[in-house]
Amino acid sequence: MPALFEEEALKAQAIAARSYVLSKNSLENIEISSTINDQIYLTKEEMQNKWRENYQIYYEKIKEIVKKTENLVIKKDNKILKTFYFAMSNGYTENSRTVFGDDGITSVESNWETEALKNFKVTVEYSAEELSKKLNIESNNLDITDININKTNHVDNLKVNNIIFSGIEFRKLLNLRSTDYTIEEVLGVYKITTRGYGHGVGMSQYGANEMAKNGYNYEDILRHYYGNIKIEHL
Repeated sequence: MPALFEEEALKAQAIAARSYVLSKNSLENIEISSTINDQIYLTKEEMQNKWRENYQIYYEKIKEIVKKTENLVIKKDNKILKTFYFAMSNGYTENSRTVFGDDGITSVESNWETEALKNFKVTVEYSAEELSKKLNIESNNLDITDININKTNHVDNLKVNNIIFSGIEFRKLLNLRSTDYTIEEVLGVYKITTRGYGHGVGMSQYGANEMAKNGYNYEDILRHYYGNIKIEHL
């Protein structure tokens, strides 16, 4: 989450990040990798390179946020919840069962994100040859049909030359920003337009920031995105 975001959004992020780590690790044996499979984080040197003249301001701000939320975690059914989160929704979040096979988080509306946000809507273009290669399809004569959209406007599945791809699989193969996408073919060029950014499960970081701008506190934000939860000290 960008360090320049609202304080209440950053508090929600700190608690969600802590909960995610502790849902996978015991307090006595915490291992965290800096990858998308765990927690992407920056070293101090990386922060300095990224924030430059704002480094000290942002670093102190983040330290203060962590201190204010010290030892707070999110619990559901008497255990720490695996608190997935992502960058920006398309107007809805996804069920964790759909994306990760996990029943902890259900879909909610997140209507704070709109096309007014930078990069909410992004279009990328592929030639038939490029698309065939990425999808591992031999023919460059592509026939894209049966695009099934779920209730949250994400693609469940689609067919390319009668080969069925899940919406998630198609997104990963093409490195698309989200599974909310439309496909348009114009003179042999395939234009794919995405809305939102990320896997769509749990807290939307940009949605959290917009909520904070509208006066919601970190508890409001976490309860909106994670449902019937308790926010407790360890």
